[in-house]
Amino acid sequence: MAFPFFGDDKSVVAKLLATLPQTGRLEWIGQRPLRREPLVSVQEVELKTDSHMLGDHARPKPGGKRQITLIQHESLASVAQFLGLDAPIEPGRLRRNLAVSGLNLLALKNRQIRIGDEVILDITGECHPCSRMEEELGPGGYNAMRGYGGLTAHITQGGVIRVGDTIRVIE
Repeated sequence: MAFPFFGDDKSVVAKLLATLPQTGRLEWIGQRPLRREPLVSVQEVELKTDSHMLGDHARPKPGGKRQITLIQHESLASVAQFLGLDAPIEPGRLRRNLAVSGLNLLALKNRQIRIGDEVILDITGECHPCSRMEEELGPGGYNAMRGYGGLTAHITQGGVIRVGDTIRVIE
């Protein structure tokens, strides 16, 4: 028996997945100048095509799927609530490069997005939390982050991005 609204047509689900009219906003940019050091919040940064964020210690492999990481800005309050905190978590504590708002990050999986006028990212997969979340957030930090770890991306086209830039899905 088919679900009454969708019928048997799997292409309907594909069409629903492709419908993403929202635009987002780049809320925060963080880079880590040295390994295991805190992230530094910056207002703008240059991303190198198929490489890395300038000023960040990480040097991912060309063609790599994890050249930059993103986290949902709206999730910062949820993670804080799971930990019993009164205020949202600061984005830099979660070891991601970009915090974005206004669109559901998971809906971007396996898609391309444009940030500002120049940068294009291929969203390559989920960025699951690691054991360092216990170190950073305290007991329960790992579990508080489950489902809220964000996404990884490949830098398809580099350029400069700035806090406040618009994020759009490339159809």
